Amino acid sequence: MAHPNLCLIKYSVTSLSYSGKVSLVPLLDGNIADGTEYANEKIWNILRSGAAGDCSYLWTQTRREDAQICYAMTYQFYKNNKEPIANPIRIEKEKQVGFSVGTDVKPGDTVTIIKYISIVSSLHYERQDLIEEAVSQVREAKTIGWNALLQDHRQAWLDIWDEADVIIEGDPEAQQGIRYNIFQLYQTYRGDDPRLNIGPKGFTGEKYGGNTYWNTELCCVPFFLLSTPREIVKNLLIYRYNQLPKAIENAKKLGFSNGAALFPQVTNNGEECHSEWEITFEEIHRNNIIVYAIGQHATMTGSLEYVAKYGLEVMIAVSRFWSQRVSFSRPKQKYVILGVTGPNEYENNVDNNWYTNYSCTQCLKITLGYLEIIAKENPDEYARVRRITSFNQAEETERWKDIIARMYLPEDTEQGIFIQNDGYMDKELQSTGAIPEEERPINQHWSWDRILRSCYIKQSDVLLGLYLYYFDFDTDTTRRNFDFYEPMTVHESSLSPHIHSILAARIGEVEKAYELFMHTTRLDLDDYNNETDQGLHITSMPGSWLAIVRGFAGLQIHGGILSFSPVLPKKWSGYTFKVNYSGNTLHIRVAGKEIIFSLTAGNKLNIGVYQNVYELKQGSSLTVKMTE
Repeated sequence: MAHPNLCLIKYSVTSLSYSGKVSLVPLLDGNIADGTEYANEKIWNILRSGAAGDCSYLWTQTRREDAQICYAMTYQFYKNNKEPIANPIRIEKEKQVGFSVGTDVKPGDTVTIIKYISIVSSLHYERQDLIEEAVSQVREAKTIGWNALLQDHRQAWLDIWDEADVIIEGDPEAQQGIRYNIFQLYQTYRGDDPRLNIGPKGFTGEKYGGNTYWNTELCCVPFFLLSTPREIVKNLLIYRYNQLPKAIENAKKLGFSNGAALFPQVTNNGEECHSEWEITFEEIHRNNIIVYAIGQHATMTGSLEYVAKYGLEVMIAVSRFWSQRVSFSRPKQKYVILGVTGPNEYENNVDNNWYTNYSCTQCLKITLGYLEIIAKENPDEYARVRRITSFNQAEETERWKDIIARMYLPEDTEQGIFIQNDGYMDKELQSTGAIPEEERPINQHWSWDRILRSCYIKQSDVLLGLYLYYFDFDTDTTRRNFDFYEPMTVHESSLSPHIHSILAARIGEVEKAYELFMHTTRLDLDDYNNETDQGLHITSMPGSWLAIVRGFAGLQIHGGILSFSPVLPKKWSGYTFKVNYSGNTLHIRVAGKEIIFSLTAGNKLNIGVYQNVYELKQGSSLTVKMTE
């Protein structure tokens, strides 16, 4: 973690009753195939390989994209903690290079090999320099040595845990689960390169091809914003900004104009990689979560710099998309959005998905708000953005305001709920308890036709809107919609259970929140959806952290004040975590009947606890009694 180009392995063999020769064979093996979908297809083309002295290398090229990587390897060999005189045998095959090194042993002897590997890519180095760089770095690693490199690695992890760890008292399974998730996320993404994003399976499986999904903005962005003061989220947002020209091009292919942008559902370079039309063309709500994430960044950091330099362009382009994508219904005298797939992918090609319609209006509101703020706070950047986007303020904003005012939002006023989409209430509505256990998950047992005709919800849809835009809805509204939709939700998306857990905690259903928290926290450890063989759910793993911080601890922002309304599951005796907000780091411990707050970085911060506001200064602490 401290030296991202390096990989180290230490391997020891002890003789119990054997006398004779023991050889250890450190190799670089380019003869690797995908073990699942393309079992006979080799991953690498080998451009060059070689071995000299105690160092070997493989210069490789990916078969599908023109990326190049050079691996170099060297080693240290010990017998009983001393380096013996050994004559290594050089191994050079077509796709394997390395050494065989051995010695004679007798019972009680231990032989150890430390294998140092450097991995350098054309993403960071000129191609003609890859071999030289790889060999140089691996030799330097050997000079530094195992102990020093291991200590650097441990310190890097200690720094991460100091920021992101959650301590759960009284529940080892929950503690294991949340640390496992945080570990896997940081193993996947370091946040130091805006050219990179987070694949839904990380490096644990081939499914989804390592591409970017909206999972990043929904789960990873809020986690990194709250858990670390580093600029990880800024890099994630710049990744999207750099792909804005492609997003505009994607929208243009679908008939949109005037700089309207549709960010892809699946991508690694800004172009749409998804092949299913009902996702590619219809799951357009993904546009809004990017604008939402930009607004979250400004709110959490207290800085408008990103919005002014980058974000406003994205907001305008996405808002232009919605301005053209809506239709005006004369019978309803409302704006409608037709032919979409909402977050619940078990409903395709529907009209007026409530979440899509509502998040569209919120996207336009966020854009209008920041246009006004940047025009006032940074007029030079505002003028620059208007110029490069050819933004017609009066005409465009007037239409956006009209869409906000007259958007159709399907609602059942008798039950006091929002209707997921047109036609949903015509279905036979029943809880997931009606599904035989042997038919779960339904996406592995039912036909697609049967799924689409059923009432069952893959992941939070209406409830996702209540989670994201909590400041617009009171507790009773949330409770009514939760009680209606949650029983019909099968949670066959990893993005779902943490949203439901957070909402359950907000409405006082603490044990239901705990049940859903354990679902999201141990989704992969316990293989809830019978699919861990495809890889781990990396980009939804931050949901377990958010379920504690936004759910059990009740973190919300109201009027610029960071507020908390903690609850405690019965099984826990306490929990502890840190959050970052507007340049401040806050340490929170919920235990027994008390909540203890302390400001560990920053000068002072006003926080809300239940209905009261308190001022915290650095080095001071605040203890508040929990409410029943």
